[in-house]
Amino acid sequence: MDFVKDLWGFLRTRKKYWLLPIILTLLFFGALMIFASGSAIAPFIYTIF
Repeated sequence: MDFVKDLWGFLRTRKKYWLLPIILTLLFFGALMIFASGSAIAPFIYTIF
């Protein structure tokens, strides 16, 4: 959790709130790849990329 606190402190201090949607999108796609790799929808997700 220290990484999340440090990242939020950096974003708040430097006023770089525009980075937050980019980080959340990358986390979402990363979680999608991890959770869908063992399921039946994996071939359909990999065709998107």
